Amino acid sequence: MNDTSNFTTHTVPYKSAAAMALPVFMFAVGIIGNIIAIAALSGSKQGRKSSAFFALVCGLAITDLLGTCLASPITIATYLDKNVLHDRHLCEFHSFLLLFFGVAGLSIICAMSAERYLAICCPYTYQRWGIGPHFARKCLFCIYLSNIIFCCLPVMGMTESMSQPSKTWCFINWMAHEPLSAAYSFLYASVSFLLILMTIVLNFAVCGTLLIMHRRKIQRPVTRGSPRAHWTALSSGVEAQMMTVLVVTSMVVLGCSAPLVVRVFANQISREDNSHADLKAIRIAAVNAILDPWIYIFSININQLTHPLKNQNKKIQYIRESIQT
Repeated sequence: MNDTSNFTTHTVPYKSAAAMALPVFMFAVGIIGNIIAIAALSGSKQGRKSSAFFALVCGLAITDLLGTCLASPITIATYLDKNVLHDRHLCEFHSFLLLFFGVAGLSIICAMSAERYLAICCPYTYQRWGIGPHFARKCLFCIYLSNIIFCCLPVMGMTESMSQPSKTWCFINWMAHEPLSAAYSFLYASVSFLLILMTIVLNFAVCGTLLIMHRRKIQRPVTRGSPRAHWTALSSGVEAQMMTVLVVTSMVVLGCSAPLVVRVFANQISREDNSHADLKAIRIAAVNAILDPWIYIFSININQLTHPLKNQNKKIQYIRESIQT
């Protein structure tokens, strides 16, 4: 078959059962974790489902589940037959999956951080825009559509997809000399880097605002039994949980996504082959889909993190009293 003519052949050792254990384990844990997360979200109370954050969490869990279901079986098949990815169309499809679900996950996480930023730091804007489940679903649709178009550019001829030296995954040609191919590598890495940076900045902005609110609350005594005291007591646990999940989110996003972004930049700039580092980076990126459901579902109380719009006026009043003094 002529489709294999553009692929560089490498001699690979026999993939033992021990070598298959890691991708099979990651596949199983990813499937089980995200199914449990989706089931838990589906069984949540109606009040929890009335928030944009809840809709974005559902979107992230479904995205992670789809990514695991579509990409992992191809990777596992390569351990059974090392020539699986010699088929050009399958290789391009696998490359598309890794590109799309990588940047789509980052986009949704960034959207979640932006939603929390608007809810905590800009509550007036949050209410005026009517941010809720319907708004979040439209946001998810735009994320999927834009990322599908972006990640289809290699298939359209902007660059080529190629089997990597381990022959267990396909990705874009990130050592290309052609200006157009090199431009896409830099573009993909830059978009991913900006999403990571925005997520971290937004999360730390929210944490900073919550710290200010907490300090104001301590410095300003309130009358016992007053409405403000009641709201302050209810929000104390929320603040601590929010700070925890946001800091953990920043660490996970940076730790799982940054290595692959660094490898894209490094490969395109230096063009020095380091297949071991590349394989390690893509495996670390895959761990993100395993950790996401546990971080966003089981490490926090969704009911405390997501307030329905009917309570937004109380929240606005409290934040206004806490910051504007």
